[in-house]
Order: sequence, then C-alpha cells, then structure tokens
Amino acid sequence: MIKKMKIEQKMYFKAYLSRDARFDGIFYVGVLSTGIYCRCICPARRPKESNCRFFKSTGEAEKEFFRPCLRCRPELAPGQSPVDDAHRLANLLISSMQEGLFDELGLEDIALKFNLSSRQIRRVIQKEFGVSPIQLLLTRRLLLAKQLLTDTDLSVIDIAFASGFSSLRRFNDAFKKHYRMPPSQLKKEGQRKKTFFPSAYITLQLNYRPPYDWIGFLNFLSIRSLKGIELVKNNCYLRTVQIREYKGWIHVSHVEDKHCLRVKIASSLVPVLAILLERIRNFFDLNARPDKISVQLGQDPFLAEEVAKNPGLRVPGTFDGFELAFRAILGQQITVKAATTLASRFVKAFGEEFKTPFAELHYLCPSSQRISSLKWEEIATIGIIRARAQTIIELAKQMSSNTLKLEAGVNLRLTIKQLTSIAGIGQWTAHYIALRALQWPDAFPKEDVALRKKLGKVTAKQAEKLSQVWRPWRSYATLYLWQKKD
Repeated sequence: MIKKMKIEQKMYFKAYLSRDARFDGIFYVGVLSTGIYCRCICPARRPKESNCRFFKSTGEAEKEFFRPCLRCRPELAPGQSPVDDAHRLANLLISSMQEGLFDELGLEDIALKFNLSSRQIRRVIQKEFGVSPIQLLLTRRLLLAKQLLTDTDLSVIDIAFASGFSSLRRFNDAFKKHYRMPPSQLKKEGQRKKTFFPSAYITLQLNYRPPYDWIGFLNFLSIRSLKGIELVKNNCYLRTVQIREYKGWIHVSHVEDKHCLRVKIASSLVPVLAILLERIRNFFDLNARPDKISVQLGQDPFLAEEVAKNPGLRVPGTFDGFELAFRAILGQQITVKAATTLASRFVKAFGEEFKTPFAELHYLCPSSQRISSLKWEEIATIGIIRARAQTIIELAKQMSSNTLKLEAGVNLRLTIKQLTSIAGIGQWTAHYIALRALQWPDAFPKEDVALRKKLGKVTAKQAEKLSQVWRPWRSYATLYLWQKKD
C-alpha cells in the first residue's frame, strides 16, 4: 500500500510539473509552506516534491486545513465523470443533498430516497472523496460562493443563499473559518479585476479537460433543437430553463484557449444556481476524461480513425428528462428533421410562453405535470398519432408522480425496465434516453438501425457482442459510430 502511494505521488508530481490539463480536477496539490492547495495547471512556481501533498478532492484538501489558491481557483476545475456504480452513487448522493438542503431535508431523508441508511451514505462518500458528506457539501458550497464573489456583482447575501447557506451569519462564519478572510474582502478584490456585468444576468466560466469538439457538439444539437426553447447561433448555445418555480435563460459560448465554457445565466435563476450549474455540466459533458476514452476506444481498429480525428467528442445530456423523453418518443421510426418539427409543434401547443432578451426564445418546455392532465385527443390535434400521444401521457404521469426519474445517476437497469413497461417505449427509445438523460457512459442502444448498419448490418445481438471491447465507454462509441461515414 505504501509503495502504491509513493508511485501515485510520483505520477501526480510529474503531471503537476508539466501543468498537464488532462489531470485538471483529478487531483489537487497542497503546498505545506503556504497552506494553499492548487490545481495541477496552476501558473505559480513549483515547490519541491517533499513540500507537496496530493488530494483526490477539494474537500479532502480543505479537511487538512489547506486554503484554495486565488490564482488557479480550484472552484473552476472540472469534476470527474463516474464510471462505476459506487462513484455514480456518491455523486448522485451529493447532488441530492445539494437539492435537499434547499428543501430543508436532512441526511436521513436523503438516505430513505435511496433505500440506504445514513451510515451507508457516509461510508460511500468517505470512500470516494475522502471526507464526510457534510464536509464535502460544505466545501462545494464555499467554492461556489468563492466563484460568485470573484466573478459576479451579486450581493454577499444573494451569494450566501445561492450557494446553499440558510443564513448570512452561517455563511460568514464558515467562510472566515475555512479561508481566513471575510467574504467582503474577496468581493472587493474580485470587483477590482472584473468588468461591468449587467444586472439582468451573471457570467461564469466552467472548465473542462481538453480537447473538446465544440463544433461537433453544436452540430448534434442544431439539427435537434426545439424551436422556441433552444437555439444554436454564432457558435453559441442558448435556451430557456425552468427549475421548480424559477424561470430564465442561459447563453453558452466556448473559450478554447482557456479550456472553458463561458455561461451567461439570467439573474432570475440565481436562487437555484447550484442545481443549474450541475445540469449545465452534465448537459455539456464537462466532467469527461477524453484521455481515458480515446485510449480505450482508439485501440479498436473499427473506431481508431474516428477517434484519432476527434479525440474531444462529448455525449450531449439534457436539461430536462421529460423533454428528452417525449422528443425520443416522437422520433420513433421517422427522420431526425421530421421528429424535430413534430416536437417543436408540441412545444408551441403545450409549452408556456416566456419572454427573453432573444427573439428566438419564447417558450418553456411543457412540464410532465401539464401533459399528464391532457387527453390523447388534445395531443392528436397537432398531428401526433393516438398511440404516441398515449405513450407521452403515461410517461408524463409516471414522471410527475416521481415514480419514474430520468436524471444522471439513477439505477440504469431499473430505469430501462420502467421505461419499457410503458406501452410504446421499446429498447431503442429506452437506451437512447439512458445515453443522454441518465448520462451513463456505457449505454449502448444496440437496436439502433443506423448503428447496426455502421457495424456491417449486424443483428442487435451481434452488435452487443462487438461492443464489449468498448466498455465502459460505449456511449461515446455510439456517437463515433453515428458520425462515421458509410
């Protein structure tokens, strides 16, 4: 064990010396002489190896009383894409705790949601992140607050609540204890550096590990975008967003030289900012490990050429599981273009009108609650056949009652089983939803006709067998196959 730790330290220090962006967010470096922890890409001068300590999470570093570097800003580092059940569970638990704090739920309530005990939750998170659930959650909240203090013109009290704190006093106390300065001090330093931000929105940056095929990602979205809700324009992505009762919009652009996305967020969404940022990260697949994915898939001669041409491929997620699911149902057995037209008609008929600064964005996605109350005849009036309409209504009923959840981290097999139990949803539709809404990196829609054609006109069973060498990255292999020329 000691020998393994020494080998890992040597590897981490080598990556730290080279400022290798592929390791950004994979580990953090604590410098003993300063008491500060950094990302591996930090521009500061490198200390001696003996003066460094390495941590697998920001929470682990702060548990040892290291403070975040003000130059490289650990709060901007990309996360880690979970590839196994334990890691996925740990990430889902933390996300649920984050949302639970807004709902004033406790750890016991979160545990019940996953049929676990609070003790099991503590054990899973301790194993994955090296700290307790409360310690990790506090670190995440403080780092989000630090980013908002530095990059926005929000008031300190707005930042406190947006970061998940229940009171300004608790926020001030926690910030002073961890970072040895009051929030107001960082706010003043940040405002001296920043430019003016209109109060209608805030601007944040979200980092990723390079490379990132931004144009390819936008091309995928462009032909599938729902008119009135989302838009690809001038190499940017725009859309309306609703989280609970909060409604607004986002505008996302790519800053390649800084390995980040620049995200403008309507100020109306600030109260649910922590949840929104998590959804943005999932949607743009910012936590992906392109180094691992390209090495694994590039070894297969069938994919090697595609991987070499585009090592930065990402799997698009979704902002709303119901939105993706009804879009997938409407897309059964018709072209992508026809499905997009039909789905956009569905949005116009049943979505809520919503005013934004962008002329092209004027609807919010129809909610599962709204659609669950409809009769199939109402949906049929816009040209959707009875069977499809009934499928969408049943899906809406299950989602609005929380019987079915389509979000990152839920149990893959159980969700596929629930989806396929709905009349009108087959294996292809269920696995496509899993690929995007569940953000499962190993999802593989083997029934897909285009995919099987690219594999040499094989059967679904043969496709499943061929795909085994791509595990655990079959979602990425699927996208490579879809873009592969015949």
